[in-house]
Amino acid sequence: MKRVVPAVHPEPVDFAIPARDHHRLEATRYGDPSARDWVIINSATAVPRRFYRHFAAALAEQGYGVLTYDYRGIGGSRPESLRGFQARTRDWVLLDMSAVVRWARDHGADGKLFLIGHSVGGQLAGMLDEPDAVDGMVTFSSQSGYYALQGGEQKAVVWFHVHATLPVLSSLYGYMPWGKIGSGEDLPRGCALEWARWCRDPKYLLGDDSLPLERFDAFGAPVLAYSFDDDKWGTARSVDAMMQAYPNLERRHVVPTDVGLDRLGHFGAFRPDAAALWEETIAWLAER
Repeated sequence: MKRVVPAVHPEPVDFAIPARDHHRLEATRYGDPSARDWVIINSATAVPRRFYRHFAAALAEQGYGVLTYDYRGIGGSRPESLRGFQARTRDWVLLDMSAVVRWARDHGADGKLFLIGHSVGGQLAGMLDEPDAVDGMVTFSSQSGYYALQGGEQKAVVWFHVHATLPVLSSLYGYMPWGKIGSGEDLPRGCALEWARWCRDPKYLLGDDSLPLERFDAFGAPVLAYSFDDDKWGTARSVDAMMQAYPNLERRHVVPTDVGLDRLGHFGAFRPDAAALWEETIAWLAER
């Protein structure tokens, strides 16, 4: 059934959402605030919400209300100084993502509520405290971070980062200065150390018994998980290893030329030239 698209598309609105522990999370709303169906975009590690603005606007043009937000310690949700800031990667779902889902249900989504998960944003979603609030999720490169599952030279690169770079620099600086050595933002020390520990485990975060892993079994909403043929971080087997935790899973592996592109990698799905991939994703959401 064709979606009813509003004639006027409001400008994006920045605002704040309180996390479960009342930490201030900076967020942006796209589209009609009275929309019945909403989409929440869960970011990748160290990626600010602004990166997803083009995809969020495309979803809004199809009649969805859309929320993007920054996890604690990232983008607009970063404190003035990360040195001494207490946060762990698990907080991004247990305290942040869970609060954003509840906010959407309380303030807008009286129809369907969907998640888009990029990398860690799709990995963590299975631990939401209200999985029944979600009607479906599409993930992009939501892989196991275990270093041995990465492609090509990335096995060695990721091994070095998770055994040396993240632990050593996080201890020296009091936070992970990712912006000095990579394209992502800096990370709170606790987030970097926990993420590195997961990446050293063959089961990745699914091997951490201190997490509420039983919640994955309760996440019954349909999940479409993409992997991309030229993504050395999110190889098909690494995505399979992570996403098998979801009980209602559909997998799609995409070669960039399938959607008219020369490359996609780990981040290309959210760049404006990936519109053909967006159309496929939006069609999947509409069928739900």
